[in-house]
Amino acid sequence: MLTAITREPARSLSGCELTYVARQPIDAGRAAAQHRDYRRALEACGARVVALPAVEGLPDSVFVEDAAVVLEELAVITSPGVASRRAEVGLIEPEVARLRPVARILAPATLEGGDVLRVGRRLFVGLSPRTNRAGVEALERLTAPHGYEVAPIALRDCLHLKTACTAADDGTILLNPAWVDAEAFRGYELLAVHPAEPWAANTARVGESLLVGASFPRTAEALARRGLDVRPVDVSEFAKAEGGLTCMSLIFK
Repeated sequence: MLTAITREPARSLSGCELTYVARQPIDAGRAAAQHRDYRRALEACGARVVALPAVEGLPDSVFVEDAAVVLEELAVITSPGVASRRAEVGLIEPEVARLRPVARILAPATLEGGDVLRVGRRLFVGLSPRTNRAGVEALERLTAPHGYEVAPIALRDCLHLKTACTAADDGTILLNPAWVDAEAFRGYELLAVHPAEPWAANTARVGESLLVGASFPRTAEALARRGLDVRPVDVSEFAKAEGGLTCMSLIFK
């Protein structure tokens, strides 16, 4: 059975870190409701959902994906690229350690889970404002003994790799070609997001289903035409915090 670790959003979410989007008001009540619907969507896809309590002093703590990289053999506890998020790691580690042996990336190396896209035994890692080369090298040292190949990728104008691309299935990469070089995924089938939906590339595979942002119907339609079980979920308040569908859960198989 799948297990999904989540954390309820803090009412202080509007104080989140931002890099590429302009700050705008976030409705805390609506964010809480959207997060409940997100958890229900995970459950509908067959996941057992763990909902950790909100942490008001950590506005970004709802984005649990950034604190760990979960593989079958181990979970790598990350080293966030901004000081305001580093306390999140200590809070999530005990929960992760119940489900996996843990390894750690230590400063000055930085790496956030949103920059790590797993496709089979390959880990694509975005060189982003939050992940440096030392972080990529540390991840490679920790995962190579388990048979993983690490491939660093340069990004343009987006926060994390999974802002720019995700795996719709094991052979197909959904991407925004303005933010990541398609050549990095040679050998995979590529599907570009609809031009009017640049943020649509962040989708979440949960079991046999694919969660897609409800704000991106044209990209969702293109995915559904490929026979995928596409399930729209509204996470518009979290998009204001530069977050998306993968950001809010750690999925354990």
